[in-house]
Amino acid sequence: MTTTPATAPPARQGALLRPAPAKDAWPQTRLGRFLLTAEKATGRTFADYEDAWRWSVEDLEDFWRLVWDEARIIAHTSPERVLGRRGMPGAEWFPGATLNYAEHVVRALRERGDAVVIKARSQTRGPSEWTGNRLIEEIGRLQAGYRRLGLEPGDRVAGYLPNTPEALAAYLAAAGMGLVWAAVPPEMGPRSAVDRFGQLDPKLLIAVDGYRWGAREVGRLAELEEIRAALPGAAVVLLRYLDENAEVPDGVEPYESLRAEAGRFEAVPMPFAHPLTVLFSSGTTGKPKAIVHSHGGILLEHSKAIPLQFDLGPEDLAYWYTTTGWMVWTLMVSSLLTGCGLVLVDGDPGWPSLDGEWSQWAVAAETGATYLASGSAYLAACAKAGLRPGVVWDLSRVREINCSGSPLSAEAAEWVYDAVSPAVLLGPTSGGTDVCTAFVGANFLTAVRAGEMSTRALGADVEAWSPEGVPMPVGEPGELVVKQPMPSMPVGFWGEDGAQRYQDSYFHTFDGVWCHGDWLVHTADGGWMITGRSDATLNRGGVRLGTAEFYAVLDQAPGLADSMVLHFEDGSGMGKLVLAVVPSDPSGEPAELVPGLRTLIRSQLSPRHVPDVIVTVPSVPRSSIGKRLEVPLKRIVLGAAAEDVVDKGVLVDPEGLEATVTAIRAALGA
Repeated sequence: MTTTPATAPPARQGALLRPAPAKDAWPQTRLGRFLLTAEKATGRTFADYEDAWRWSVEDLEDFWRLVWDEARIIAHTSPERVLGRRGMPGAEWFPGATLNYAEHVVRALRERGDAVVIKARSQTRGPSEWTGNRLIEEIGRLQAGYRRLGLEPGDRVAGYLPNTPEALAAYLAAAGMGLVWAAVPPEMGPRSAVDRFGQLDPKLLIAVDGYRWGAREVGRLAELEEIRAALPGAAVVLLRYLDENAEVPDGVEPYESLRAEAGRFEAVPMPFAHPLTVLFSSGTTGKPKAIVHSHGGILLEHSKAIPLQFDLGPEDLAYWYTTTGWMVWTLMVSSLLTGCGLVLVDGDPGWPSLDGEWSQWAVAAETGATYLASGSAYLAACAKAGLRPGVVWDLSRVREINCSGSPLSAEAAEWVYDAVSPAVLLGPTSGGTDVCTAFVGANFLTAVRAGEMSTRALGADVEAWSPEGVPMPVGEPGELVVKQPMPSMPVGFWGEDGAQRYQDSYFHTFDGVWCHGDWLVHTADGGWMITGRSDATLNRGGVRLGTAEFYAVLDQAPGLADSMVLHFEDGSGMGKLVLAVVPSDPSGEPAELVPGLRTLIRSQLSPRHVPDVIVTVPSVPRSSIGKRLEVPLKRIVLGAAAEDVVDKGVLVDPEGLEATVTAIRAALGA
């Protein structure tokens, strides 16, 4: 029999989980020391972090000049000033400067020398460890191979690669030569890969022959042939990852040949805005956007985020659970800028079970990681399963846990402090592929409260605005906007129509102000909450309801494996609120769930939140990083062709989409 959800006491939204330290403790953190240096440089005195944040956006140029100095930027030609043109889009940062992102990473690797900087864990080929010098050698060898192929600055290199040391080396080798990097993981199907790489016309494609996901072998040679056929201008290199004896197809060069010649690392000075990497949007709202990030923008923003907001340095070992196609991978690589080491994991963290040897907790313990960047959905799943990682594994070295991908509920936040460690800094963050960083999150100078993000990042002039462009009162949701430029805002989108697509994506709502598309609330405690995508927000009789508040309750509900909330408007202003649910026990009687769910939602939220329709579905569409895709599903239910709305290659369960749409349409009487 299916378990009926019981009414549980609500989580302590806003409960203090970790207090902010007194100012006399600031010298213990990199951020604190930076702000004390800033006080001396500016003659100001910061009462607290919020006061320092205010300075960072009021005196934007002074702030970023200090970040430049703190990061010891190697400028081959000096900048004329910090900001030339200030307007968005198109703000001009450090005009006249030439530099190279990879040069700064290699500088840090040289300082580490023969110390281990990478601990790689793979379900495909077992563990390996790389020193700083070994990674530099691999980068130099790949650059020699790139030069032999005739690659020149501006040429694109595409990686169909898992999260391995070779992928990291290939990226840094490309960056050093002024080539433009783009990558997707090999679990992405050929159509999805071509939808992305095809926009760039790459000169080189580096791919693997396959991989293992848990116990399952996944060959990729047939898919590689499809991708190769669609990219006729690309030379192709095969890294034999699944089978070291795999036959290399005709016309394809083995990776061993590409790296055969020893070479010295070369850093070509590039303008600040020269493209470094192209990151792709999820493809959940149509054709993936090819978002161009620059050498200077990524270098400067990550030189702020990694050491200051995340407090990472040479004594740290950071485990970012990510694939090569996620912006987190680019952020992860930048951890090397500070001398920090990396844990690279390729595989299923739920295999053989959520608390098995490949769980993120087990890997963090085995490697001695000090920092874990996880997904909010993963933490929520562990909390719901009742895991107690701090009891099962030695996580004493872990001092910080960051999470992203979706809002983290108060329940899951409290679980971290109860079941993992009361001493960690928990940092839910929210940012985007668009800026390759976080707008809001946490740091070691701010308090942590359940269900909230602690603060805005330095240099990020973030507010919640009404449709009229007015800051919303405390407690009221509004559009997440960024009022002033940030260095890592994109150079643009790739392609002939890139400039217009860029303008339409972020600047069509408010002239000259970045509108991100998230619904943001400033809480009475001084924290921040993302309540969902603004285009997925529900409007019930003129009252806006964020999807995140539903999921904070539903994710804890017994008997549910997953859920999704959709609102279908009508002329009355009320519309129809639909709750799609995936029962934990598919063999149970779905109807038994419904009364308990209605009672749970009414008691923990409000009568207005109670759905009009509750429908059982085989799965709800989620991206590979765990994001619920409400807007694409709603559009498909309303009649849009699935292929025009969502890239099935990014879905966790693409086969279940059609049945889910059919079930919702039937429930609506469509």
